[in-house]
Amino acid sequence: MTNGLLTDFYELTMAAGYWQAGKTDEVAVFELFVRRNPPNRNFLIAAGLQQAVEYLLNARFDDEAILYLRSLKQFAAVGEGFFEMLRGWHFTGDLFAVREGTPIFPGEPLLNLRAPMIEAQIPETYLLSTVGFQTMIATKAARIVDAAGGRSVMEFGTRRAHSPEAGVLAGRAAYIGGCRGTSNTLTGMRYGIPVFGTAAHSWVLAFPTEKEAFERLYRLLGPGTVQLIDTYDTLQGARNAVSLGKPFWGVRLDSGDLMELSRAVRRILDDSGYQDARIMATGDLNEYKILELVADGAPIDAFGVGTELATSSDAPNHGAVYKLVELRSGGKRRYVAKFSEDKSTVPGAKQIFRYGRKDLLACSHESHPDAREALLEPVILHGELVQSLPTATESQRHARESLDKLPKRLRSLFECDVPWPVETSKELQHLTDEVRLTAR
Repeated sequence: MTNGLLTDFYELTMAAGYWQAGKTDEVAVFELFVRRNPPNRNFLIAAGLQQAVEYLLNARFDDEAILYLRSLKQFAAVGEGFFEMLRGWHFTGDLFAVREGTPIFPGEPLLNLRAPMIEAQIPETYLLSTVGFQTMIATKAARIVDAAGGRSVMEFGTRRAHSPEAGVLAGRAAYIGGCRGTSNTLTGMRYGIPVFGTAAHSWVLAFPTEKEAFERLYRLLGPGTVQLIDTYDTLQGARNAVSLGKPFWGVRLDSGDLMELSRAVRRILDDSGYQDARIMATGDLNEYKILELVADGAPIDAFGVGTELATSSDAPNHGAVYKLVELRSGGKRRYVAKFSEDKSTVPGAKQIFRYGRKDLLACSHESHPDAREALLEPVILHGELVQSLPTATESQRHARESLDKLPKRLRSLFECDVPWPVETSKELQHLTDEVRLTAR
């Protein structure tokens, strides 16, 4: 069970207001989307759907939560019926969503949620948080993996994440975005994601000599051993590593001039008969540093990326929003939209139709059989899960296949603001014009 209080306070005060206004049976349609791409991004990779579904199916208000709400002065005038409603509150609506791993563009809904007004309003905060965060990390991971040019990338960022649980979900999202695995053990257990780790400098410092530290680690890990060789002298560390005998995975560089050191270490490995031993690089890496190393021919086989990936430090948010677009009551529909400057929205429930070189944003009831696919699929209907959610591995595969279909310029790290055309159907444009005219 997820505590229903895990939301912004105003979601609950609005819920009380809706209850008092008699809007409990009015069905609301909300959509979650991103207004514009973050800096240096031409696309986003949808992620976080599994956690959104788990929340919707399991969020509840227990006795302790209700007792707390009753104690707040803001609820002093709220009738007992509201709290009784919360006691039995659960999601009975519908959720349509874009599959995790799908490239998405500004204005396109990642989620479309339809439920009685209170059920639709309360989830706003949680959905924005989990979908927004994981989409941000999956997108960053996809950029880094592309920059690595086929070399393995591991997510090593939990210690720099904004909370331990953020580290868990960052590992999951990074895997969907293309990373080979994560250092977060709980992520591995929960989501079936490969886990990786070497040893810290403290391991080497804990023994009288570097060579003894390497020998002890080799006894423990055998062929999977990755020796961290830059605690003292990096090149001597490489010599100490190869002196222990075969087989072992390779060595890790965590500091210094990674280009020059990787070349020197490669020579030591090769000259010692360790042509199969690999070199991993870590240490404040991002997609631009990795791209430079790859372009210059650095003999690095794998990259471990921590801080820059788990926090998406160059674009730590993308301003996802959750907006009301439609109301249904008594067999009638009322379409709603904001028309404020820079924050306008498009009314009505929508569908995204993807073609080979463009998307079409249309009303949800429209049919466009010439499109390659319709992206928003039913996930929950009448409060029940209606399809099995893909595993993280399946979502990763889908992300890679989908990204491979995008133009190369769209995936460039340097050509920003490359547009992917998102057109509006005639019917949706007509609806928008009508709602705007009515609002005026």
